[in-house]
Amino acid sequence: METKTILVFLFISVVLGGGAATMMGRNFAVNWRSPIAVIAAGIGLALGVRFLHYALFQETLLTPMGFLADAIVIIAFGLVGFRWQRADQMTTQYYWLYERTGPLTWRAVTKMGDKT
Repeated sequence: METKTILVFLFISVVLGGGAATMMGRNFAVNWRSPIAVIAAGIGLALGVRFLHYALFQETLLTPMGFLADAIVIIAFGLVGFRWQRADQMTTQYYWLYERTGPLTWRAVTKMGDKT
């Protein structure tokens, strides 16, 4: 890969596509949709990102490796956005049941007298 191609990939796929995928994943979590829906929508978004590569930078439209790279990045960003929002939802809406343990995780609240 040449330098121009790497910079184009970082800008279009990671910055623009990844940002859109993160917002998409967060929206799916807010509406209590399944992570499978994030994957399906991510494939559609990857097609749109591939078209931007073609339209703006004259790259090949239907290249399997290019589409696969775009899809992997977009689905990963979408699932991270989904999980981040879901962790926020679970600990905010059900604060008496769950506590946050990290940016993407939560656990059941332990009671004071409970040794488990």
